[in-house]
Amino acid sequence: MSDKKEVNLSGLRQNKGVWLVKVPKYLSQQWEKVTEKGEVGKISIEKKQGKTEVCFTLNEELAAMTAAGEKEESLQAPREYPFTMHTVGAQTMVVFSQADADEVSLEGTVVHRAECRPVVSDSYMKVKRLQVKSVKPQRLVQQLDRAVATVFKPVANHDFNLEYEKKKKSDGKMVRADRQLVLDLLFSAFEKHQYYSFKDLVDITKQPVTYLKEIMREIGVCNRKGVHKSTWELKPEYRHHQPSEEEEQKSPSSI
Repeated sequence: MSDKKEVNLSGLRQNKGVWLVKVPKYLSQQWEKVTEKGEVGKISIEKKQGKTEVCFTLNEELAAMTAAGEKEESLQAPREYPFTMHTVGAQTMVVFSQADADEVSLEGTVVHRAECRPVVSDSYMKVKRLQVKSVKPQRLVQQLDRAVATVFKPVANHDFNLEYEKKKKSDGKMVRADRQLVLDLLFSAFEKHQYYSFKDLVDITKQPVTYLKEIMREIGVCNRKGVHKSTWELKPEYRHHQPSEEEEQKSPSSI
């Protein structure tokens, strides 16, 4: 914030409670398509067995997504998004808004934190697979004006051959499969169970250790402590299982 900006504290809005909610990136992109007076969806708050459950439902008009190589009608964003609630703790967080270049206004104080996670379905898994593809580095094609002349000196054995032989010994006879095929195998396995040892993941995918670990670091996390120590699970944004017992203890019992 620039030193020249003035914060408008009129109306005592610091006493107004607001929610800080984390949403998937693709969902926020769908919200941007709504018209000025449009509606992005509805939030329902219900009491079930003494526990408060919050769920966001995306408007049907905003569920249609577009992606490269996909027909618009074939890709639908999930519509149901249950909230995972978290306590604010000892933190003090506030929300500001900027109406113009001269004034910044205080809108309220954060009283609840939450994560907006979709209900896992075929459409959700398809969206996640496309997102994983989108972050894959693109190949660069460069046209050369003239041939590259390089003098190669003969060697007894090239470094890449030595590296290949070393890798072949460490990975056995395993051959790298197509990345998307490996992702499909992993997502399918984690739909059945939340936790796997890395050895189990190697047995399931039949992939070289180094290659599989590279993929798992993108979509999963390795538990370093607790009852599930040394096991792997999907990152929260890919996960469809219920929150762990530790997360449940951190969630508020009421709103």
